[in-house]
Amino acid sequence: MMTNTGKWLFGALLAAGVLAAGPAQAGKTLDAIKSRGQLICGVNTGLAGFSQADSQGNWSGLDVDVCRAIAAAILGDANKVKWVPLTAQARFTALQSGEVDILSRNTTWTLTRDASLGLHFIGVTYYDGQGFMVPVKSKIKSAKQLKGATVCVQSGTTTEKNLTDYSRANKLDIKPVVFEKVEAATGAYFAGRCVAYTTDASGLASVRNKEAKDPKEHVILPELISKEPLGPVVRRGDDEFFAIAKWVVYGLIEAEEYGVTQANVDKMLAESQDPVVQRLLGKTEDTGKLLGLDKDWMVRAIKAVGNYGEIFERNVGPKTPLNLPRGVNALWNQGGIMYAPPVR
Repeated sequence: MMTNTGKWLFGALLAAGVLAAGPAQAGKTLDAIKSRGQLICGVNTGLAGFSQADSQGNWSGLDVDVCRAIAAAILGDANKVKWVPLTAQARFTALQSGEVDILSRNTTWTLTRDASLGLHFIGVTYYDGQGFMVPVKSKIKSAKQLKGATVCVQSGTTTEKNLTDYSRANKLDIKPVVFEKVEAATGAYFAGRCVAYTTDASGLASVRNKEAKDPKEHVILPELISKEPLGPVVRRGDDEFFAIAKWVVYGLIEAEEYGVTQANVDKMLAESQDPVVQRLLGKTEDTGKLLGLDKDWMVRAIKAVGNYGEIFERNVGPKTPLNLPRGVNALWNQGGIMYAPPVR
């Protein structure tokens, strides 16, 4: 039991900063990942550009690369990931129950999800907004023309609620046709059961490219009816893993800002005189020890997947079938809003 003198001394030392926090202690999630030698990542069952498996079971996409980067930072190998495909309905339960370590699955950050599910969003990896896709032959040019229309939508999503809110606010009397699985919703739309299909605009581009017999026969309407900041999610109660996941993502964004790429990271580590680059790559400061990692954690992440811009361009950018512009997902100093707190 601490004496009054002891309590006073402890308080004085704390106030003086003598008992400052030291290196992070490994949390239970980090321990489990290291023990099994694998990060378990919850992903979409199949959304081109974000998380999708090929015929050999190899996963790719923007959300997939986030998990690969975290695995590289922690385990030294971006391939040490177990992929768990999850529906919209199952995704949060899988994370809460410990079935997955992290959810990286085109998931919108909202107050309710952040405050009531026992989860933490680690940041935004893609700024999106909900839109509508219609057949070109419908001659519909605006979402305001969907009065009384049937619209296919997936249940258990922010998309479903946004559709109801938009219909009510604009007195459109839209009739949602709801499906549990995204494949059922898109299948019904392409079969002509609904006048329109609604989801995040990035998802519309993905679905049009992947599932339409002729993508040119479908148009994405210009209106975005919501804000959909998409990002990875971890469980509450493990601040150490929360910090690791968060700072890997921020590090990838910072790497783009300072010109550190998958191809030049070794050269930059050896030759760059920029203090920010030297810190980011662990040359002058060991930021890894603050996260329970070694000093090369960020070098490994960048080597594995490239910086944020490279991840975007490879998976969803203008040279991919999705053909999505950077738009608001450009860096803050390039006309967008993608911004990382400094890695220092």
